[in-house]
Amino acid sequence: MALLFSLGLVGHITSVSGLSFSVPASPPSNASGQLSAAPVGVSLEFFAFPAYMEDVDATTTCLQNLKDLTGTWPPLRIGGTTQDRATYDAASTNAVNYTVASPSDAPDSLTFGPSFISIAASYGGDIILGLNRRLDNQSNTIAAAALAKSKMDNLYAIELGNEPNFFTSSDPIADGESWTASADYSSEVSWQDAVCGNLSASNVISAGVFFGTSPMSIAGLTVAEGGTNAYVKDYCSHNYPQSASTANLSLLMSHTGIASEIEPFAKEVSAAKSKNKPHIFGETNSATQGGGGISPTYGAGLWILDYVMQTLLLGTEALYFHQGTIGNCQYCWWGRYDMGSPYYGAYFATMALANADQIAPLDDQKSAYAAYAIYKSGAPVRVLLYNSDYYTSGTRPSQTYTLSGLSSGIVTAKRLTAPYSTSRVDYGQNPSVAGQTFANGTCSIQGTKITESTTVSAGAATFTVGASEALLVYL
Repeated sequence: MALLFSLGLVGHITSVSGLSFSVPASPPSNASGQLSAAPVGVSLEFFAFPAYMEDVDATTTCLQNLKDLTGTWPPLRIGGTTQDRATYDAASTNAVNYTVASPSDAPDSLTFGPSFISIAASYGGDIILGLNRRLDNQSNTIAAAALAKSKMDNLYAIELGNEPNFFTSSDPIADGESWTASADYSSEVSWQDAVCGNLSASNVISAGVFFGTSPMSIAGLTVAEGGTNAYVKDYCSHNYPQSASTANLSLLMSHTGIASEIEPFAKEVSAAKSKNKPHIFGETNSATQGGGGISPTYGAGLWILDYVMQTLLLGTEALYFHQGTIGNCQYCWWGRYDMGSPYYGAYFATMALANADQIAPLDDQKSAYAAYAIYKSGAPVRVLLYNSDYYTSGTRPSQTYTLSGLSSGIVTAKRLTAPYSTSRVDYGQNPSVAGQTFANGTCSIQGTKITESTTVSAGAATFTVGASEALLVYL
């Protein structure tokens, strides 16, 4: 059951000068390319993957919620730091084997068995599987890759190593030599040849897997490769905008701040496209090292929403948001007991993009106020409005948006909101999507859906979006 409300102010809000945008009747020249069916994906830390899938009740429901919006299971990537500490053990009866001093720790070394691959094969969506390169045990990685290829109908790609930016001369792969960009490029190509040659496979490697754009880059790797590499499925970047120790929420969720932060990746996207391969963010989230104090907040969810839109416009195909050590993960979307506020932003982004073909920016990315037109079959179907003003106390400011070029007599909208930018679920300050929340421990949708409405007059309508809110308008 849904409630229908007239679109208006939420809470005590003061309005500032309004903005006006005309919604193009067809995708403009600055629109994105064709969107994938499920651009918002999830990355699960390698050693924790079996526990996420089998021991954390919320995992399946949280993924199912996203699938219910798009009709497609969100893509998964299994990898991270511990993929390069993992050795395949064909005789193991356990999915993973490791020892840690505390449940909140990640293991320094681990093994995984065939059942690890079986768990991955049971997922309904595409999977990128990260395997070890750092330990320089190529035959072991080939054995694991061969099993994955034979058992996983959902295998989208294989990574060979994670963030080689951080490999050092003391790692086995370096053989005592300095680990430079050229050394990594040569290693990647050699390993791709060996793995794919043994698997008799092409178009299967997620290449690069670089943290940031320096000193190693997709642009550099593609030059080193020369011609088109038939083994490569896509080129992969990792991105964490902030450090856990110096995190700043107002900057993270800033519309202009996001535009500035992702700009260096334009060259990476272009390099991938020059080889006719897609670019992805195979691992990303708000801050490094499991996230800082900003990471569990609603503002981090707003960052996800706008970051997804801006990177898709940049030309990336999909983003995989990382979920780390269970019980020790500030940026995680869910856990055994509490939901994370960022999940609300991921859900809202998925809702905005569901079954769409293209998106186009209506603003110039030079203010705090974003507007995106969303297209299906060449016609606008939704408009996403985002007010990135940081809000923590007092009377809530707002921004008014007037949209013209509308044809309906009445349009409806759904709102993403929370008490403050800093709101956290575990502090009892739940965000909401159209008035609904996600239950702690299960991720089940609860509450009555609230759909707002407003009248279109002479092809135009005005909407109010509070500071740190987003509104999805259905045309």
